[in-house]
Amino acid sequence: MIRTRHALVSVLLAASLAACGSASGAARPGGQEVTELRYQGSAGAVTFPELAQELGYLGDLRLTWVGNTVSGPQDIQSAATGQTDFGGAFNGAVIKLVAAKAPIKAVVGYYGSDEDSYIGYYVADGSPIKGPRDLIGKKIGVNTLGAHLEAVLKEYLKRGGLTPDEIGRVELVVVPPANTEQALRQGRIDVAALSGVLRDKALERGGIHPLLKDIDLFGSFTAGSVVLREDFIEDNPNTTRTFVEGFAKAVEWTQTHSRDEVIAKYREIIAKRGRNEDATTVGFWKSSGVRGRGGVIDAGEFQTWIEWLEREGEIRPGQVKASDLYTNEFNPFGNGSAS
Repeated sequence: MIRTRHALVSVLLAASLAACGSASGAARPGGQEVTELRYQGSAGAVTFPELAQELGYLGDLRLTWVGNTVSGPQDIQSAATGQTDFGGAFNGAVIKLVAAKAPIKAVVGYYGSDEDSYIGYYVADGSPIKGPRDLIGKKIGVNTLGAHLEAVLKEYLKRGGLTPDEIGRVELVVVPPANTEQALRQGRIDVAALSGVLRDKALERGGIHPLLKDIDLFGSFTAGSVVLREDFIEDNPNTTRTFVEGFAKAVEWTQTHSRDEVIAKYREIIAKRGRNEDATTVGFWKSSGVRGRGGVIDAGEFQTWIEWLEREGEIRPGQVKASDLYTNEFNPFGNGSAS
């Protein structure tokens, strides 16, 4: 049965509010703003803040890596609880966290789907699964619950005419991304959600084909945003602007430079930071999927998921407004040009 992970329970929310007041990311005495930002990275990959730092877009700001994130929802929960200063996740997860009273604000888009970068749901060649109704009683492997992969799948099932009861009989199984292809080939799951290098390598090996892609349902779209705590923004307006401007310029750099240039720069960054990583996966980079120039956020990128969560009964109608979730105030491309 499809299960949904709620962003934060009330006890965790209480902890988050307490943590925000004591986090090292809080403003310093005398009004001095912080110049060090704690964050979670991703093994064998380069984040936009890391690229911004390498390109000199962050000025005097320093990034402090505290480990790698396991999922988007976990990343933004870490930001909300003050364990880190920023985090990124699927916009639907951001909505649910705000609905749970977490004091966060989306400030820039950081990933999405297009013809080069998308989430695909794959079945083995010869599988009897041809459409939405064939998924009833089947197992679908995803990297986490309550995020991008679940939202797309549920929308696919709903558009396919399945009732809520029938949708509830489709089982989501959390599988580590590196093991998802193997689980499909071994028959432990019936459908595998794959993206990026894991998808491309699986397709090279053959024997599987797509049942659907997220872009089949939504076209090209920015799917996730980076968030900051509202108190951080209030206490550190200049730091916030420098961070978001640098982040946005890094996004725009990947949008305006060749694939070879981006891959070369990513490999350089991975080699410099010395985390004993395999840089092979960055060689498969094709695009970030971010639709707006420099990660400028469009209201529709949140409204789509607000309406979906309302239909699913996960938030109340009118509980969350798109305009309250994000701001483009600090993005230099927000008015159509970079400063």
